Amino acid sequence: MAAYQNAARGKRGRLSAASFEHQLADRLLLLQADLVEGGYTPGAYTHFYIHEPKRRKISAAPFRDRVVHHALCQQIEPIFEARFHPHSYANRVGKGTHRAVDQLQQFARRYKYVLRLDIRQHFPSLDHTILKETLFGYVPDGQTQALISTIIQSGEGVLADAYQMAYFDGDDLFAIHRPRGLPIGNLTSQFWSNCYLNGFDWFVSRTLGCKGYIRYVDDFALFSNSRKELATWRTEVIRYLARLRLSVHEHQTAITHSNAGIPWLGFVVYSTHRRLKRRNVVYFRRRLASNMALYATGDISFAELDASVQGWINHARYADSWGLRGAIFRENPVKSVASRA
Repeated sequence: MAAYQNAARGKRGRLSAASFEHQLADRLLLLQADLVEGGYTPGAYTHFYIHEPKRRKISAAPFRDRVVHHALCQQIEPIFEARFHPHSYANRVGKGTHRAVDQLQQFARRYKYVLRLDIRQHFPSLDHTILKETLFGYVPDGQTQALISTIIQSGEGVLADAYQMAYFDGDDLFAIHRPRGLPIGNLTSQFWSNCYLNGFDWFVSRTLGCKGYIRYVDDFALFSNSRKELATWRTEVIRYLARLRLSVHEHQTAITHSNAGIPWLGFVVYSTHRRLKRRNVVYFRRRLASNMALYATGDISFAELDASVQGWINHARYADSWGLRGAIFRENPVKSVASRA
């Protein structure tokens, strides 16, 4: 029941959640029986694409499966949360985008140089064998392991069209057939991404000795007062990630001054201030113009227009954007319902 409530939060108006809520107790008892008896089988994903900030394939599991994902995470997440690195900020309670930006800026004030890297094809590349070895090391229960395997296998091949084969030391031609990839959109995928990279997080901070380290999903940054030290760490980081069958965009691994502006999660972060990335502003201007036109013709309500605007404002206010916001809304005054009529 708790898993259902978490899965339905903010979605009870949607058909999938409403359909499941009909005869809720019976559906939950049947689902529980499937899990206990080992007969649970995931349904088919629904796929769609988003294009901001880049084109990505999102795979939505049926609502019934999302209840299972929440039920599983309720049981195993506390085991891993206690072991996660304190500066891993994605998809964790009390962390998130804006705290990650705050922490990056603190590091930018303390250290002279930064090395920023991101993983190529992160979710399409996550190797199923390595992931299961990582999870099973802390989850010894056989039934839970079987459920984990079932969910992981359900996403096999979902992102095959987004993966370009990468070979690593020791691979033969059969390496192309290794099961890999986690669907973007699953609660479990987000959680398991952190599990997959947690050993790497601790390697950077403990083995390499980097005190200024931060990661958000597949983006991470290392800070130091020595260019030479960061260059050495870059080599070690690439070598370690190869053991996880991951690689980075090496042409984007330049070591730069911390005060030169660090692109990070939709912002450009300086030691003294923050700016929004230009493409974020361009995208919002286009979306605002489109929504204003829909509001003017009565195709959307003021509440819908306002929700879109407030969502962007909540993001933009974490940058030094007061003047920018004022300029945008002066250019796009909202006409009252009376004047519109």
